[in-house]
Amino acid sequence: MIYVHIFLAFFLPGILGYGGGPASIPLIEKEVVDRYEWQSVNEFSETLAIGNALPGPIATKMAGLIGYQQGGWLGAAVGLFATIAPSLILMLVLLNILLKYKESPQVKRLSAVVRPVIAVMLGVMTYQFLDNSATGSGIWHTVILFIISLLLLEKWKVHPAYVIAGALVYGGVFLS
Repeated sequence: MIYVHIFLAFFLPGILGYGGGPASIPLIEKEVVDRYEWQSVNEFSETLAIGNALPGPIATKMAGLIGYQQGGWLGAAVGLFATIAPSLILMLVLLNILLKYKESPQVKRLSAVVRPVIAVMLGVMTYQFLDNSATGSGIWHTVILFIISLLLLEKWKVHPAYVIAGALVYGGVFLS
């Protein structure tokens, strides 16, 4: 039964907390402190502080920690899933609707407008990554990684996961 409670404690705030983590924190507090009494207000504030200190979305970190405290590793997994489930369900529903109406003139116009915007955003992000890499690691390391990655991906069709792992090893060996 604890896993059902963990799921509900994080699923409901995920549905109702429009705007992400900061909007759902009071809802999570209501569930964790008032409804299930898993933590006191002070313990919850400490959990919140720990969650804020770590990178990434706060609601998922809090769900993992509180879920782990209440139900071990399975509780952490249930809490994490419950936090992302509302977004996952909504994405699947919206994708289903989009695929159902993909031949619609309105959807085609929407796609025609969105694709160039996404391409520009990816281009800007790529430029920022290259700039940060050249500044942080040096221009030569950046050029070497860029050329080797391009060859591996485009010429030899190596899976991107292996290219990323290779870049991590390169960084660990030559940049540490």
